[in-house]
Amino acid sequence: MAVLTIASKANQAILLPALLVAARVNELDPNAAIKISFEDVGSLKAAGEAAVKLMLDSGDPTYGANKLIFELLKIHRSLQSKHEDLVKEWLERTKAFYPGDLKSIEGPLLELDAHLTLRSFIVGYDLTIADLSVWGAIRGNKIAWSNVKKGNMLNISRWFRFIEESNPWIATSIQSMNAQAQEKKIAKSKEGGSFEISLPNTEEGVVTRFPPEPSGYLHIGHAKAALLNDYFAHEKYKGTLILRFDDTNPSKEKEEFQDAIVEDLALMGIIPDKTSYSSDYFQEMYDYCVKMMKDGKAYADDTDQTTMRGERMNGVASKCRTASVKDNLAHFEEMMHGTKEGLSWCIRAKISVDDPNKAMRDPVIYRCNPTPHHRTGDTWKIYPTYDFCVPIVDSLEGVTHALRTIEYRDRDPQYAWMQNALRIRRVYIWDFARMAFIRTLLSKRKLTKFVDQGVVWGWDDPRMPTIRGIRRRGMTIGALREFILKQGPSRNIVNLDWTLFWSTNKKYIDPVAPRHTAIADNDCVTATIKGARAAPYSEEKPKHGKNPELGMKKVVFSQTILIEQEDAQGFAEDEEITLMNWGNAIVKKISRPLNPLNRNVVTSLELDLNLQGDVKTTSKKVTWLSTEGQKLVPVVLVDFDYLITKDKIEEDDNVEDFLNPHTESRVSAVADENVAELKVDDIIQFERKGYFRVDKAFLHGQPAILFNIPTGKTIK
Repeated sequence: MAVLTIASKANQAILLPALLVAARVNELDPNAAIKISFEDVGSLKAAGEAAVKLMLDSGDPTYGANKLIFELLKIHRSLQSKHEDLVKEWLERTKAFYPGDLKSIEGPLLELDAHLTLRSFIVGYDLTIADLSVWGAIRGNKIAWSNVKKGNMLNISRWFRFIEESNPWIATSIQSMNAQAQEKKIAKSKEGGSFEISLPNTEEGVVTRFPPEPSGYLHIGHAKAALLNDYFAHEKYKGTLILRFDDTNPSKEKEEFQDAIVEDLALMGIIPDKTSYSSDYFQEMYDYCVKMMKDGKAYADDTDQTTMRGERMNGVASKCRTASVKDNLAHFEEMMHGTKEGLSWCIRAKISVDDPNKAMRDPVIYRCNPTPHHRTGDTWKIYPTYDFCVPIVDSLEGVTHALRTIEYRDRDPQYAWMQNALRIRRVYIWDFARMAFIRTLLSKRKLTKFVDQGVVWGWDDPRMPTIRGIRRRGMTIGALREFILKQGPSRNIVNLDWTLFWSTNKKYIDPVAPRHTAIADNDCVTATIKGARAAPYSEEKPKHGKNPELGMKKVVFSQTILIEQEDAQGFAEDEEITLMNWGNAIVKKISRPLNPLNRNVVTSLELDLNLQGDVKTTSKKVTWLSTEGQKLVPVVLVDFDYLITKDKIEEDDNVEDFLNPHTESRVSAVADENVAELKVDDIIQFERKGYFRVDKAFLHGQPAILFNIPTGKTIK
């Protein structure tokens, strides 16, 4: 009996195609009997980090989803199609649906949507494993599946539903996988916190909301709020997530920021079920404010800001607190028209003058602002404050659980008071700690200053704590979600260290980062290899020794190679070293300049190849590149440091005093010819140098630019 083993914690976009093809074999031929088992792991270590393994009756294992499917196609005639070449093409194209971010899969989805115009099947007029493979990859990809469910691509959505509804065994297979995975689920990792929290009344449904103000780009602090709301709405309780733009301050808001927030959420794998705007409810909030004044629960006030602040601090009633309803409504009308008189007034809730909780001391709920709004134009000249807007819109939109950071804890009674005063549905509040990192500012105002003053390149600078910045540095979505969710429901604010953040990321990129070689070209050393073939030659080597699914790369060998100066300076004559991916060599001659001031510099080397040598016995294992038989690719390797030098900036600190003057370093190098094929956003490892994200691909002879990705071992 053949056995398919699946790592149930692996990327489902990779494992579901293999599961469905195997299930199809069992469906068509019960005698085939492929046993399907699940392991509660992220990868099958014995299978070279692969997500799936097929053990045939012959005892020969096959690793990797695509190789497994091709093997089943070869063995089982029931899977074969008269359009075999087209089926194989789409099996290869399935890989395009593996990545977990919208940017990577949007193009392939659009191509598929166009292909499916007037088609019920991807290939031909019957179900083939091309349909199963692509369907499984999309179903296993959270971003792709969300787009399908929302009907964003009509042809894909139609095809997706047709395949599922006409083949009920597909849903059965997925349900079986989920059930078995749940049974084998072990206790959560002891590392980090648990993000399991208890919310009341979840049996009646869960609706959460993420309400950013469109006045800047999302940063790592916003990411926690967004991901927690997404987790509880979509993963734990299968509810509804609302993205609501809190656009109540026209002086700060721009459509540019609004569009960027939507894109950044998609990059994080967050697809809201509904998008709304606080400005959609301006009329309702106006009506509620009028009602509060008529009920004697709000009043107009023209006290200047300094005096008002002092009165609230000292528990002194405003001179306007006892004004009549008629006068209050008249002043509100002046505010509505944005007159000179109206600009001097605001509306305050009449809660308390001297409540120990100062947030309850008659807070301002409406202000006059004649600045045109980016959505409503000049229709309104008055705008509700956040404290008045949120409890109303939360209630109106059916939010069941409002997740808020603990900075709002003193204002929670105010939130409840507003809902009680207006006699609208109450919403449960649950608060959590905001995120903070050492040597990092998360203030929008201060980050904007960095951008405006040219301290950084822009909002997506890899030194910035914005979602765009850390993504550009090389953070993966999976790692970002894991790190944030593991912070859990803690209400303690601590300054987190970036090293833990980046070490989480390393777990995600190491198994899938192709290995390449780069040699710094500053004083690199030419070495002559005796014993090498006279003519250059090449061999196909795995891009990753433990992940065959990444494919192969070309490694060129010749009698002349480059070695880094730093490595060469550490050699001694007659020492045996290891040339990585080749074998051992003995250092026969080290040439240095005659100038005594440069005696440490190595100008050339002569090495004797010793392929019979044991690589385990050498202490120096070095990277190298052949200068013959390939066109070396120029690259620039960029590393970054913190923008500020102090772990925690205090309120009275002058940020400029702690700006780091040296936050960027660049090294010119040459890389193996395979690097010419890399695309922007590809993540690789340059052996012995670290992990890098391609920021600019090699093109027209211009160097590729790659950003170093921290791994948690350094402070950067």
